[in-house]
Amino acid sequence: MDMQVLFEDEQSVHLKVGAGQNWHQLVMHCVEKGWGGIENLALIPGTMGAAPVQNIGAYGVELKDVMRTLDAYLCESEEVVHFGCDDCNFGYRESIFKHQLKDKAAILSVTIQLRKNAQPNFSYKALSDELELRGITDPTIKEVAEAVIAVRESKLPDPEKIGNNGSFFKNPVITKETYEEVKAQQPEIPGYVVSDSEIKVPAGWLIDQAGWKGFREGDAGVYPKQALILVNYGSATGDQIIELSQRIQADVFEKFGINITPEVNILTGIDK
Repeated sequence: MDMQVLFEDEQSVHLKVGAGQNWHQLVMHCVEKGWGGIENLALIPGTMGAAPVQNIGAYGVELKDVMRTLDAYLCESEEVVHFGCDDCNFGYRESIFKHQLKDKAAILSVTIQLRKNAQPNFSYKALSDELELRGITDPTIKEVAEAVIAVRESKLPDPEKIGNNGSFFKNPVITKETYEEVKAQQPEIPGYVVSDSEIKVPAGWLIDQAGWKGFREGDAGVYPKQALILVNYGSATGDQIIELSQRIQADVFEKFGINITPEVNILTGIDK
């Protein structure tokens, strides 16, 4: 485990984690130690160094909730710079490393703060439903992690079996006014409060309601168990996947007046 305990007391622990550390392994190690705060992020593929770039998040928790600092090598100045959480310009699946410092910085290590005797967050319906099925009303962080893993495995394709990029689209954040307008026409639309004026709507729900869940054209398709994920069943090109995503975006906007945007990085100027 590429991890160093920098500070520990009765309430919390501060960990410095190397950029190459497998994310899921880190989550499960912390869960076994009883350190709470990232159990909702179990089974997300990737490494510690990639996590801040996307400000990874799931089931009501984001990396920015636990990150304190990181060290990054800046390619132009050839120096290592210390970033505080505010310096990273974190937003919903956003950071300075996706914009101003895209392709200009390499994250070396990340320091996170986790809690002992943490109160788990299981407010998301899919997670609370899974815990209810298990007869758990007051879950431990380990039980939350296990429920997250079960939900993710039931909905997400194995990339070793079906080509995919994970969640292709971001969940759109819209104004409360827009949400109420859509809800008047679509009473079942789910929404999660982001701020006093904003609501986050599941993009998967919008795509599903627009009729795209399970759609397939050639080898490009929408995963039948989770409409948020675009899949390559074999020989679809990058252009075909992008074209499919654009058709879905246009159709969702036409039906609901809500823009959904890609969460993945789309490279241009390469052979697709």
